[in-house]
Amino acid sequence: MTSTAQRAFVLSVLVLLMAATRVNHFAAIPDASWAVFFIGGFYLRAWTRWAFPLLMALAVLVDWLVIRRSGLDFWQHYCVSPGYWMLLPAYFAMWSGGLLLRRGYHGATWAALGKGALLLVAAVAVCHLFAQGGFYWTSDTVAAPTLDGWAKNYSDWFLPYLRTAAVYVGLAAALQLATEQVGKLLQARRDVLH
Repeated sequence: MTSTAQRAFVLSVLVLLMAATRVNHFAAIPDASWAVFFIGGFYLRAWTRWAFPLLMALAVLVDWLVIRRSGLDFWQHYCVSPGYWMLLPAYFAMWSGGLLLRRGYHGATWAALGKGALLLVAAVAVCHLFAQGGFYWTSDTVAAPTLDGWAKNYSDWFLPYLRTAAVYVGLAAALQLATEQVGKLLQARRDVLH
């Protein structure tokens, strides 16, 4: 499979994953959006210029469709405030984490796993800062925002968001490892036959 075909396959999977899980942010299947952007940064680095905006537009479109389907105006929904636009830098923080992990990546190793874990935690921390901060400081639902209230809200939601992103990224990492191992086995078989 060519690198273009591989990227197209990964992008298709990420589009389907986001569309399937973003429909209900708190459903039995957790929203994979944050992980989608991290994984996208890792696999779609060469397509960042258009893949990131495409996934960003998909996220907004899914939100719009879900909110409209519930009978509400998009801008009147609880989750939509002027801070909604902070999702752009929030999701780019996740994408950047994936980009940084891909830089210098030469295969699954313990060092790569450690680097990936650190980058995922950092990307989620920054993403959450923008996403949660944008909502907390600009939403009408927070009557009297305070620094203490913001810090409590940030800390209350950080681990659940990190856990969800880590599950999806962990599954992607396991698939990456399996793919690399199968590739090595196939290469060893070809080497033996020649």
